Amino acid sequence: MSRRSLVAGLVAAATAGGLSLGRRFLPPEVRAPWDRTNHAGRTVTLLEGPIYAVAAAAGSAAARSVAAGSVSAGSPSAAGVVASLGSAAFGALDDLAGDSSSKGLKGHLGALARGEVTTGAVKIVGIGATGLVAAALADRRTGRGLAATVVGGAAIAGSANLANLFDLRPGRTLKVTALTALPALLPTGTPRGAGVATAAAALGAAAGTLPDDLAGRSMLGDTGANAAGAMIGLAFVERSGLRGRLAVLALTAGLTVLSEKVSFSKVIDDTPFLRRVDHWGRW
Repeated sequence: MSRRSLVAGLVAAATAGGLSLGRRFLPPEVRAPWDRTNHAGRTVTLLEGPIYAVAAAAGSAAARSVAAGSVSAGSPSAAGVVASLGSAAFGALDDLAGDSSSKGLKGHLGALARGEVTTGAVKIVGIGATGLVAAALADRRTGRGLAATVVGGAAIAGSANLANLFDLRPGRTLKVTALTALPALLPTGTPRGAGVATAAAALGAAAGTLPDDLAGRSMLGDTGANAAGAMIGLAFVERSGLRGRLAVLALTAGLTVLSEKVSFSKVIDDTPFLRRVDHWGRW
């Protein structure tokens, strides 16, 4: 791992860990809007989501400072900041102002077709725009065409949405984030190891927020899950051209459509290996 990627991961982990400790000293009136009841009936906070997003963005920004003046291909750090904070902002809209009248991609798009603008629909459009901006920043000075950028933006948005579908049990989305970040840390032939620093920032933020998540004290919510997914999507987009991005988009779209008919939780619970991984570390 390069020095730049190592710094991105360490800064993200330290930021997430520090903010996770600091959130406990926030006034009750600040914490209250983020309190929710989890699947086990316990009160948890969704403040983990903003913490994850800020930590991942901090890691991306730190990567830029290490390579200041020498980044010749794209603007990967700026793309990481946009992907993380932008996706988180639209996720926060759903966390704080959303309702449960429409659920899932099908539900929100169906409501939109009936003329009902749900917060979920706004989030879908907003994360799509965020993904496109992040892909455009990543592709600056790389020679990739418009088609690759548009597909890359869709792949980032698809990844952000997919990560949110796993946020149903303690630690699950963060484990998925970590497992998918690892391949993106492998050496790449693209200029300056594109995507590696982004994956390192996503992994570091996951490491810093995982203890509270596993303990059932906090959860990512839409805010953090969307940010985590967007960072992973961006990491793979930065490493690939049009074909690779089409593959990522096909995978995320296929799993999202599948989730409308198949319960991921049931599949995990019915598969011994996946069940063991899913339960690992929970208190």
